[in-house]
Amino acid sequence: MASETDAGPWVRALRASHDRLSGIVGTLDAEGLRRQSYDSEWSIAQVLSHLGSGAEIFLLNLEAGLTGGDPPGQETFARIWDTWNARSPQEQASQSVAVNEALVSRIESLTPEQLAAFRVAMFGMNLDITGVLRMRLSEHAVHTWDVAVAVDPAARVSADAVGLLIDGVPPMIGWMSKKAADPVVIAVTTTDPAREFTLDTGGVTLTPGLAETPASLRLTAEELLRLVYGRLGEPAPVSASNVSLADLRAVFPGF
Repeated sequence: MASETDAGPWVRALRASHDRLSGIVGTLDAEGLRRQSYDSEWSIAQVLSHLGSGAEIFLLNLEAGLTGGDPPGQETFARIWDTWNARSPQEQASQSVAVNEALVSRIESLTPEQLAAFRVAMFGMNLDITGVLRMRLSEHAVHTWDVAVAVDPAARVSADAVGLLIDGVPPMIGWMSKKAADPVVIAVTTTDPAREFTLDTGGVTLTPGLAETPASLRLTAEELLRLVYGRLGEPAPVSASNVSLADLRAVFPGF
């Protein structure tokens, strides 16, 4: 597991995610860009538009953290979103790849001293550089999968991203879930990498370590990540006892 203060693995994983997505985009024609992504409400081009507008916003926050300036506000976000929404699918695709490359390249250009000193007030949090990279990687890697699986049903979230993101799932669980109609406490065991959690679907909380529970769930870390993000569809080769995947999907409806 990477150190919380070591930005290197996060930078490399973000670079790999960008390169993976840009490679997929390069194979798509106009019809392919209009194909539905995993998200039932977004085409592939719309996913790319979301990632492009996000890259612009992250670049502004990055520069604010480096210079001590003010981070962008809601008015700036709205203007960026409107601009991206007005673009054609082809423009959304090409410009998304370009601005994501600009973001990753800018991060790669930072010195160790800049990385260590970095702080920014972002989305109500005071983040260091690994906090920013965690937020961006979680968005980029999962949305890259939204595109990849539309092209290849066997696609998975990249293993390097999963290895970094899986330990950050517990703090996020509250705003990615809703209370179960019939709450249960579940012992969750993952492979690739191996982790143990206790999931309480009444809270909803995900706590590192196993407890005595009436239910259990065994799956890969990649599958757990997709479950929490509302992206574990059928068929899902997981082992569950005294809890159903349908119940779990209701707790994690996705976004």
